[in-house]
Amino acid sequence: MKLLNVAVIGATGIVGKEFITLIEQRNFPVGELFPFASERSLGEFVEYKKKEISIIPLKKENIADKKIDVAFFSAGSAVSKEMASVFSKKGALVIDNSSAFRMDKAVPLVVPEVNGDIVKNMKTGIIANPNCSTIQMVPFLDIVNKHAGIESVFVSTYQSVSGAGKKGIEELKDQVVTLFSGKSSDPQVFPQRIAFNLIPQIGPFYPDGYCEEEVKMINETRKILGIKDLDIDVTTVRVPTFFSHAETVVINTKKECDTAKIKKQIENHSEMILMDDPEELLYPTLIDSSRRNEVFIGRLRSNDTKRRVSAWVVADNVRKGAAYNALRIAETALGVSYE
Repeated sequence: MKLLNVAVIGATGIVGKEFITLIEQRNFPVGELFPFASERSLGEFVEYKKKEISIIPLKKENIADKKIDVAFFSAGSAVSKEMASVFSKKGALVIDNSSAFRMDKAVPLVVPEVNGDIVKNMKTGIIANPNCSTIQMVPFLDIVNKHAGIESVFVSTYQSVSGAGKKGIEELKDQVVTLFSGKSSDPQVFPQRIAFNLIPQIGPFYPDGYCEEEVKMINETRKILGIKDLDIDVTTVRVPTFFSHAETVVINTKKECDTAKIKKQIENHSEMILMDDPEELLYPTLIDSSRRNEVFIGRLRSNDTKRRVSAWVVADNVRKGAAYNALRIAETALGVSYE
């Protein structure tokens, strides 16, 4: 496998740093690493293979003289819309972690273990990385759909503050300290106080009563599974934890389903881990999934009709829900093998 020149855009952010960590851990074939960030990060550096690499301000003139094979974007939709095409036109494969291109019909939206075939041998262009909560849900939906067909899906999410980036983490930390000091704390990042609270809103509300995160999950799931009219309803909730998201997923199926067979498929899945033994109180929690690349499944059960299956789905939102899935997209598209 030839060495690839890799750019990370948003290299000083939570997901950007995770990209660099995973690239090193997986021994991705890097020739040269280019960490880009805004001019606010000028003078900062990232550490890669025990070397300090200075941050490059994200400007078109700083890209012109560089040969870049793959660019991982994690700097927000506005930056992606402005700069992703600059990289792709220079011959780079762009993997974009924002929502900028997810619903663009010309841009693949990919979770490799579900629909990775659509990007194999794609060397240039833009590929969209789905929403973190969508990424961890669709592999389970895919298994159930292939087993018994999906009639409808109902999902509630429990999403940690790191989904809102560094500022979200800092707000929870600051509010906890402030409240324990007997003082009040006004929210800045979240619409309500997040410390010791739950907020049933992620993103602005639309006129139909759904919030932005819910609409993302609905539309992205339909696109990835290739079911345009999928009956899916979602409620997204921000919870006062730092990392990893959890979901309750309820699926009504077209045919009777065999939970034993579904469990077997999960056990044999390279990107999923089954933790499901009620007698031993075994089920995944956010702690189990932290710093892990897999989706964890527990509380798997079916009702008396055998046409409904429910599960508890947990994953690290920064890893599986962002950096790891994006890296797997690049590996799939570029044919990266570690053998």
